Amino acid sequence: MINNKDHFKPNMFTGIIQEIGAISKITPKEDGIIELEIKSSLASNKKEGDSMAIDGTCFTITSHNQTKFTVQAIDETINKTNLKNYKPGSRVNLENPLKIGDGLDGHFVSGHIDFCSEVTSTQNNQLIIKVPPTMRKFFALKGSVAINGVSLTISHMDLLTFGVSLIPTTLEKTNLGLLQKGDPVNIEVDLIARYLDSLLMGKEKEISYDFLKERGFL
Repeated sequence: MINNKDHFKPNMFTGIIQEIGAISKITPKEDGIIELEIKSSLASNKKEGDSMAIDGTCFTITSHNQTKFTVQAIDETINKTNLKNYKPGSRVNLENPLKIGDGLDGHFVSGHIDFCSEVTSTQNNQLIIKVPPTMRKFFALKGSVAINGVSLTISHMDLLTFGVSLIPTTLEKTNLGLLQKGDPVNIEVDLIARYLDSLLMGKEKEISYDFLKERGFL
């Protein structure tokens, strides 16, 4: 699960994209750090130290002006997300953190990427994406998933892939409508599935109807 190393605040997101930004500059720094400059109207209301989800990965803003902001990424983030494929002009999904009182129109998204995968098909407004065998347990039909930070419902499952159906608004308002076969995408599994797996890990002998009922899952 990847996020920016300088990001310590416990932010949450909804998976509802607020704007498609554009990478305007990519600058290598010391110690393998990469600085991204992103053009976005959201920059005018931000300040240094604020958070922003970029294609689903939570970053800390290091500088900004009225039209642009910058963030920095370490090797782990670069290697395990689609960031390594960015270039000037790349379009990225942007979302501000959830604030108290905001509506939850998507689902809870942490901004921690679980894995980067590959698009296998984009036909008929359906996006089909590979699933590593070790991650298959976190996916279920009608369950939630975040793809490049977008909250979606799983509409297809098989042993090797999962799929989501994209409505016209999603195609227009996010960068998912720009994806082609073979493109990399950031995947964050549903938080409930992740926490259930963590809770039940090592508890195989205790798993029973009563065990799940006592913990509020039934």
